[in-house]
Amino acid sequence: MPYENPKDEAGHRRARTERSAGGGRERLRLAAVGGEPISGEGDGAPGIVKPLPPELFIRHETNAEMRWEAMRDVGYHVPNDRFFVRSHTSTPIIDAATWRLELHGTGLRTPRSFSYEELLALPSVTLDVAIECAGNGRSLFATQQDQEVSGTPWRMGGIGVARWRGVPLAMVLERAGLTPDAVDVMPRGLDPDYVADGVDYGRVRRPIPVSKALKDVILAYEMNDQPLPPDHGYPVRLVVPSWIGLASIKWVGDIEVSTSPLTSPWNTEFYRMFGEAYPPEGSAPLTVRGVRSTFELPWEARLTAGRTHLLYGRAWSGNGRIAGVEVSFDDGVTWHRTQLHGPQVGPAWTRWHITWHPQQTGPHTLLSRATDETGAVQPMRTTPNDYGYLFDAVVRHPVTVVNG
Repeated sequence: MPYENPKDEAGHRRARTERSAGGGRERLRLAAVGGEPISGEGDGAPGIVKPLPPELFIRHETNAEMRWEAMRDVGYHVPNDRFFVRSHTSTPIIDAATWRLELHGTGLRTPRSFSYEELLALPSVTLDVAIECAGNGRSLFATQQDQEVSGTPWRMGGIGVARWRGVPLAMVLERAGLTPDAVDVMPRGLDPDYVADGVDYGRVRRPIPVSKALKDVILAYEMNDQPLPPDHGYPVRLVVPSWIGLASIKWVGDIEVSTSPLTSPWNTEFYRMFGEAYPPEGSAPLTVRGVRSTFELPWEARLTAGRTHLLYGRAWSGNGRIAGVEVSFDDGVTWHRTQLHGPQVGPAWTRWHITWHPQQTGPHTLLSRATDETGAVQPMRTTPNDYGYLFDAVVRHPVTVVNG
């Protein structure tokens, strides 16, 4: 993994500190390490800091789904102001001046802590990575497969790609004396304890194998060349490429490194597959995301008959780069290859486009089907599971063709 080597790293740190200390931080300051939950700024979004205009987001209680039509003509990265929000509780407000990252556990020879400025002083890397909720597409289990599932009813907007900058987790672990027999690394967030049905599960945390931690995980402090916004993990979060979003713990405050396997409710009770197709104890904990694709169109879009429409979309896979995307305008009878364009980054996504000249008015269903570099193809149906995780089937996107 190549390091980014700015000509003036100290100047860069000063510039980011000045940006952090601007109006947004002044409004949010005074909270100690661990933070305090906050409410939306009068916009009806509990626990979320940034505004959620309805033209950009679909609100789901403490979560906010990106509208795909809001990405049209935006570019490769999702701007910070329209990146989806997924939180188990609410956004904590943390003062970077007092924040520290604590590294501890039996898998370290020299447990230690890092301040924010100490992290910024370390060599950095910059990666384009998609963060995707494991429940992205959950509502489609009901609308496409007649299966009732529990959880936030995401359509397909629980994903975003950003340009993340931070320190390789491997470097931090090395400086804390990672032992050869360490097996698991468990970051823990500083958001409030998660309580459900009267059970306090504590702060969000989930182990990842040391092998993954050393491969490509970063401790990110920038998002699209800006300090992390509060809703997206300020001051520091993990970014775990190609894995489900839960692994990319936000507001990370400590990391346990162990010589024996670690567990938490987020890899035992949650984020496993349960249902008729799985053993009673559930599947193995979810890790890599599947292959998916979608249109940059409103749901129930209205398109004019007799005109040529240039349709855009994006496709992604946790297994690597996208090899191709096909689209069907006749409910899967025939398929047409799209044109891929722009960057094709494995841990992120690939953009595509195709033309359509509809003649017949009335309701239509558009289908897109992606294939990744491993040969994995989106199926027409996803194996059901009780929590509605990892919906990877071809999405049936409804549109209406109208007279001009």
